[in-house]
Amino acid sequence: MPCTTILAGSKATNDRSTMIARTDDGFFDVKKLIVVDPKDQPRKYKSVISHLEIDLPDDPLRYTSCPSVDPKEGIWAATGINAANVAMTATETITSNPRVLAADPLVTYQKAKNDQENDTPGGIGEEDIVVLVLPYVRTAREGVLRLASLLETYGTYESNGIAISDENEVWWLETIGGHHWMARRVPDEAVVIAPNQFGMDSFDMEDAFGDQKAHLCSADLREFIENNDLDLNQYELFDAVGDGEIDKEAFMNPRDIFGSHTDMDHIYNTPRAWFIGRYLAPYSYTWDGENADFRPESDDIPWCLIPDRKVTVEDVKYLLSSHFQGTPYDPYTSHNTGVRGKYRSIGISRTGVTTLCQIRPGLPDAIKGIEWICFGSTTFTQFLPVYANVTKIPAYLSEVTLDASTDNFYWASRIMGAMADAAYADCRQLIDRYQNAVLTEGRRLVLQYDRRMTESGDFSLTEEANEALAAMAREQTTATLTKVLAEASKHMKNGYSLADN
Repeated sequence: MPCTTILAGSKATNDRSTMIARTDDGFFDVKKLIVVDPKDQPRKYKSVISHLEIDLPDDPLRYTSCPSVDPKEGIWAATGINAANVAMTATETITSNPRVLAADPLVTYQKAKNDQENDTPGGIGEEDIVVLVLPYVRTAREGVLRLASLLETYGTYESNGIAISDENEVWWLETIGGHHWMARRVPDEAVVIAPNQFGMDSFDMEDAFGDQKAHLCSADLREFIENNDLDLNQYELFDAVGDGEIDKEAFMNPRDIFGSHTDMDHIYNTPRAWFIGRYLAPYSYTWDGENADFRPESDDIPWCLIPDRKVTVEDVKYLLSSHFQGTPYDPYTSHNTGVRGKYRSIGISRTGVTTLCQIRPGLPDAIKGIEWICFGSTTFTQFLPVYANVTKIPAYLSEVTLDASTDNFYWASRIMGAMADAAYADCRQLIDRYQNAVLTEGRRLVLQYDRRMTESGDFSLTEEANEALAAMAREQTTATLTKVLAEASKHMKNGYSLADN
């Protein structure tokens, strides 16, 4: 799934929370936000795409989920926070290369060729991963290890990046071929940028095979690299010791070994990393001009960087909504720059759902987890915060049908985005006001209910809070949809009047 992921460690954010966020960019997938109760979690899971059956533990935790409304291709839970305040988003489809995929092929479903043969199940993939992992882990590290075990046992049919977080740690796991993997703990002071490419650009093998403080990987990863001649690093150019010897593992660049550097990357992937990095660290690096450290098509844009200032929810939303505004590549610019629309925007039309899972320190467990959610194209929608540790989600977010309707947040957002896009210049101010109103009022309600619940100890108010948040979002969305419809109607091609004669 062509998505964009942003991860932030606790020392990189304004409130010391951990954040994992991702746009789920399917093909106009109809999505909803629900809570999965332990009694509703399957004990035998069967994947629709790979026809794989897996027995699951009998003690799942409650968790939130953003499944597809149409189950014909599986659950596709996308993201969520469980009752232990572990968050997960899965997956960011990433790139690989033929050398890796030949050495460890992807595990794809094989239908039997005749009646004498049996079908061969495939591995796990984006359809499955949240359901198989999130209900069974109480820390982010546990999540990495459970997912790693599943990958080693069943394999995967696609290359993916997965984020898992808790109050203290954020981890990023990238699959390597069909069964191999590596994972890094995001540095507390850093932000990670993942735009559909194998991202990690450094990895400490000594830690991975030693203390495992911040690095984990397949037990045979060293042999896998060596036996298949995957290492592309020019070690002789980096004589760190001074006597012709070098610690190869200290200079290993996983992106060069397991990833890609294609022409398509330079149009579809790296420009997104460039825009995000340019926003987060405008003073630490040069992003424009002849002497730029990084350009939109650079292959060495850092996987993680320390932002020049603390990062907020508003920053992440802005970045996941962006379309290269302020650059010549903006498809909405009113003049032809010669490169307008050249690169794939971060905010695109076919996004189903975007979430930011935030685990907040210093608060009671019952209210630590906030899931910020918006549906449709992020350029025209806004994050709505909801408390995650609840037994139900308001109908405005959870009761979504396959038929378009203004009675739910998903379809109202989709309709508003399609109309505003067609009359962008005239609707932009309406959208800006709407986004500011929803985020401001959403934050006000969260602050209000945080205070009430902390002071009273009555955490059943989380569901009352969510209903208030959903009611606010519905009021703001309906009012803005009415205004956008009126403005867009003025631009219809059959808009004649008597004065036109």
